[in-house]
Amino acid sequence: MTKRVLFAVGTRPEAIKLAPVIRALDADPRFTVSVCATAQHREMLDEVLDSWGIRPDHDLDLMRAGQTPDTVAAGILLRLPEVIRAERPDWVVVQGDTTTAMASALAAHHARVRIAHVEAGLRTGDLADPFPEEGNRRAIAALAHIHFAPTPRARAALLAEGVAPRRIHVTGNTVVDALLAARARIAARPPEVAALDALLPPRGDRRRIVLATLHRRENLPHGAEALGQALRAIAARGDAFVALPLHPNPRAGGPLRAALSGLPNVALLPPLAPLAFLHLLERAHVALTDSGGVQEEAPALGTPVLVLRTRTERPEAIEAGTARLIGTDARRIAAEVARLLDDAAAHAAMARAHNPFGDGRASERIRDALAGRAQPPRARIAVVDRPSNRSSSSSRPPQPSTSLAPTTSSGR
Repeated sequence: MTKRVLFAVGTRPEAIKLAPVIRALDADPRFTVSVCATAQHREMLDEVLDSWGIRPDHDLDLMRAGQTPDTVAAGILLRLPEVIRAERPDWVVVQGDTTTAMASALAAHHARVRIAHVEAGLRTGDLADPFPEEGNRRAIAALAHIHFAPTPRARAALLAEGVAPRRIHVTGNTVVDALLAARARIAARPPEVAALDALLPPRGDRRRIVLATLHRRENLPHGAEALGQALRAIAARGDAFVALPLHPNPRAGGPLRAALSGLPNVALLPPLAPLAFLHLLERAHVALTDSGGVQEEAPALGTPVLVLRTRTERPEAIEAGTARLIGTDARRIAAEVARLLDDAAAHAAMARAHNPFGDGRASERIRDALAGRAQPPRARIAVVDRPSNRSSSSSRPPQPSTSLAPTTSSGR
């Protein structure tokens, strides 16, 4: 008898990290898979699902202008129960620490359906940083029946909170699965990758690419203003090129646009399609970010990461030396980037292509655990840099990607 599994997904990061799991289960006759899109993020979610050829079976279409975590959670709690009643799943799978994940887990709990939590056990120890994500993931941990921890450290955090060892499986992070699956597609230079390259300095140009992203609530708007000041100084050097995909939240994009519009050696970009963003991350000399996903992806690509936060729930990258916490002081940001531009040894020390987050087989481990034949929890996940052989065939043709036209001159 097949197991019925319902995936709840609402944001771009969730889609990136759940897509390889959805594919792994959908290809296995032991499972009947359904997908519910909450559309906490609309276009950014759709773009990722389209790129994997995943068509949601249910779409709550919740995104509204001016939405808050409360309104998103309320919409999920009102409407997801109907989906659960229709699908009668054995498992509801949620990922990470979003409002979608927390509210979907609560709806499944109310329906007495077992909950599987992908990327479980990440902690900063501070409910205010990140907010509301730290509270969301702790709430999910209290409800989940099985916890897929990406690293041994995440497993230890769950054990410290009283989760039974038999309920925890160390799998690696599914973002590595997604990244490895994307590499062959990037190498084929799809239109979105070629369009992005046209906006960047050609390979061999003396200007090295500094990639920056920022979106977390605790960094808005002051962190965005500080980042804008620092990036102005970096672009003025002449040997650096700033590539900045702007988050659609105006509190993030507004200050950065105001600080950087019209400057030479700066390209302000729309949110990028997944393949285009990974290509940019691989081409970058250094990445500045407050994103958790970028902290996980960059080490696999040999790109140093400067984390625009004072703490992180992914300390494995800090310990591995591939990432560095620098906060959001404008002078420090500029100084840390300058160090990596000017000191080849410092850059090389961070650019080791070592990823502490897994070997690209997390989806297989999750699949086998849900099927009931998982191996005992592993204390260590080997890091293997290899292309994925998992199929990414689509059930529908990919839709056109967001335009890559920059919103200001790139100075070329």
